[in-house]
Amino acid sequence: MIEGIDYYLNEDGLMVFTEAYHLKRGYCCKNKCKHCPWGFGKKKTSPEKGNENKQND
Repeated sequence: MIEGIDYYLNEDGLMVFTEAYHLKRGYCCKNKCKHCPWGFGKKKTSPEKGNENKQND
């Protein structure tokens, strides 16, 4: 692993894997990683209320 490409150290000195590392690894570990390219653990967004029928101009 290469620091700055595969990971970086956060302000607490903990190793944080980058999106590049996750893609290189090739699968999701389902640990809600900060840079997960598969979006595991990310909140799904829903349309704003009242805008469901709004047309694009």
